[in-house]
Amino acid sequence: MNENNVLGVVLAGGKSQRFGQDKVEVNLGNKTLIEHTLDKIKFKFEDVIIVSKKTNFKNYKIINDCIEGQLGPLVGVLSAMKWIKKNNKPYEWVATFPCDTPFFNTKIIDEFIKFSKTKDGLLYFVKSNKIRHNIFGLWSLKLIEILEKDIIKNNYRKVEKWADKIGVRIINIEDNKKDLFLNINTKDDLIAAERILKQND
Repeated sequence: MNENNVLGVVLAGGKSQRFGQDKVEVNLGNKTLIEHTLDKIKFKFEDVIIVSKKTNFKNYKIINDCIEGQLGPLVGVLSAMKWIKKNNKPYEWVATFPCDTPFFNTKIIDEFIKFSKTKDGLLYFVKSNKIRHNIFGLWSLKLIEILEKDIIKNNYRKVEKWADKIGVRIINIEDNKKDLFLNINTKDDLIAAERILKQND
């Protein structure tokens, strides 16, 4: 989509402690978890980058966290923003997606692109069935300086707390499917996802 001003970003730098191994390399059906996400977003953005320490993603730009120390998704967002600045890319927004939520509805992407053309806010999160999903986010590049300051000087780590401080607008995605935002954090979650995948085949 050449006409949009949004960089697609997959955040894949977590420790996966509850899962017991790096979720990026885990298979769901005939794809890895991150491939499920990439296949949904790759045709929607001019550029898609992955924030990860792994380097085995063909055809994608991989970047590391700009601040070392496993400081969480906020650093991943900041890293994507800094990549835009460093490479003089024209993007004014970053759209973030988790690597472990394979069943999300792609109309989220269309909503992100639509809201990127407004001047109503600087930060948007998706909400569905009364639950806010903080990693499905649209972040204005105008937030880069305050985000960096809050991470380094004010020790912000949790996306939810930082967003509430900044002020976040909501994009409601209503869907009757309760598994739409199934987040695979444990082996039991993966088993549940495998059942869903078979039902959808």
